[in-house]
Amino acid sequence: MAEEVDVVVIGMGPGGEHVAGRLAEAGLRVVGVEAELVGGECPYWGCVPSKMMIRAGGLLAEARRIPGMAGAARVEPDWSPVAARIRDEATDDWNDQVAADRFRDKGGRLARGRGRLTGPRTVTVDGPEGGVFEAARGVVLATGTKPQIPPVPGLDAVPYWTNRDAIAATEPPGSLLVLGGGSIGVELAQVYARFGTRVTVVEAMDTLVPSEEPEAAALLAEVLAAEGLTVRTDARATAARHDGGVFTLVLEGGEELTADRLLVATGRRADLRDLGLENVGLDPGAKSVRTDARMRAADGLWAAGT
Repeated sequence: MAEEVDVVVIGMGPGGEHVAGRLAEAGLRVVGVEAELVGGECPYWGCVPSKMMIRAGGLLAEARRIPGMAGAARVEPDWSPVAARIRDEATDDWNDQVAADRFRDKGGRLARGRGRLTGPRTVTVDGPEGGVFEAARGVVLATGTKPQIPPVPGLDAVPYWTNRDAIAATEPPGSLLVLGGGSIGVELAQVYARFGTRVTVVEAMDTLVPSEEPEAAALLAEVLAAEGLTVRTDARATAARHDGGVFTLVLEGGEELTADRLLVATGRRADLRDLGLENVGLDPGAKSVRTDARMRAADGLWAAGT
């Protein structure tokens, strides 16, 4: 039998946590559903820890500019304090207890598990704290995005990194292939290069950060080259393989690039396939949930960042 509440929020990343918290503070009976960590990608594998990495890399870059400008300096990169700060200060070693308690203190109820629409205003949560919830006021979808993995032959069979692995690494690899020259790929590529990793960025479009201004792309390419990174634009991967600890990307024309690690950073996308959208008359194969000016996707259903 379904339990009646006022609102169910599926996905407790930045958007969902904010919505659920505000509604709970207003006195509504709110269930927040989260299969991973309350707070989502940003505080654990994105914005916050990556900026710790960038700050540390920036200090190394500044120190390397001292000779010829302000005296002499010898720079010896050490990844261990960066990894320690990410675990101790940014992520609590990927423990969301603080965020979960913050939501509960506002009056919300956290249901850990995967939520799925099983009918209009009805959500079924699989997991130890799950159940079936009937939302009298409505349901909010806020499931965010996941890494978009390109259909490169062989890529699905190799243990590539995503941004999560790059953020959680306890030491930098000797060499790194970065497939994707967008903002995520470029920032992580530069960080690792500043800590001594030999980095090659492979971008299928003819410029880095193709969604940005051409002048920004040109400047980035110049800066990365000056810092010792190899940038390959207009380079399409046609195959990937992993053998004996070596990752290989095969480019159009047959050229092969190798490295100790492969980071796939080819963008992010919403994954709607398992949300049960078909049970409320929406397309689970769509790229995103269409909403009106009030973020309404259907009767009793809203979407934010999905």
